[in-house]
Amino acid sequence: MAAYIAVSALSHEGLVREHNEDSLTVGPWTLCATVTSNPQTLLFPAALPCVVAVADGLGGHPGGEIASALVARRLAALGPGLDGEEAVREALQSCNRAVYAAAADDPELAAMGTTVAGVVLLSEQVVAFNVGDSRVYRVAEDGLRRVSVDDSPPPAPGRRTTSVITQSLGGSLGLTFVEPHVRGMPLAVGDRYLVCSDGLTDPVPEEELSALLTQSSSEDSERADGRAVFELWKAAVEAGGPDNITVALIRVGG
Repeated sequence: MAAYIAVSALSHEGLVREHNEDSLTVGPWTLCATVTSNPQTLLFPAALPCVVAVADGLGGHPGGEIASALVARRLAALGPGLDGEEAVREALQSCNRAVYAAAADDPELAAMGTTVAGVVLLSEQVVAFNVGDSRVYRVAEDGLRRVSVDDSPPPAPGRRTTSVITQSLGGSLGLTFVEPHVRGMPLAVGDRYLVCSDGLTDPVPEEELSALLTQSSSEDSERADGRAVFELWKAAVEAGGPDNITVALIRVGG
């Protein structure tokens, strides 16, 4: 059984956006529309549910940072009760309704929305979830394994990515039902997961992400994870930093 959970995280506006519309949940701690200049590492006991999630406010819509912050804070508040897949689905539906309710109260926030992706770590299980195109990966010894499901149409010919998403929390003028992707998997000491916004995965190919994380996997320490998060951020910036970049690297320690 795991003894602790270590999470190294960073959130940055990138090189093009004027401000950060991403928000981050790590256990009870949230970072909303704020920039961190260095990776931060937090440690938690593994006895309680621990939620780690990234919410990416929709660009081109009003209030993206408000929607992402609302979802991040709501997940942090609900986190201790997220004891399985059904509880996670209910929490995401609750977040969706909350975004629409907040938009309905303020005409300037009409159609605000956000994506979300994350994991809930339990004593012997991890529950991965997402709505939209933020992602969750399992970091294996031989590379990355994507466990989230992009809500996106296929990219146009000759393109590796697309900015179009087919569902989000909020994002329309009227309440729209969402079908979250939720997947439970066994959890063991030594497991590592990456949760990130598309500000990382759009400019940096998965092969490069995998190479950077495989290099750090041989160093079994939270310091190595902090360096890995920095290198992931650096790769996104060197690729142009076209969007906000939020990265959380999770390690299950014994």
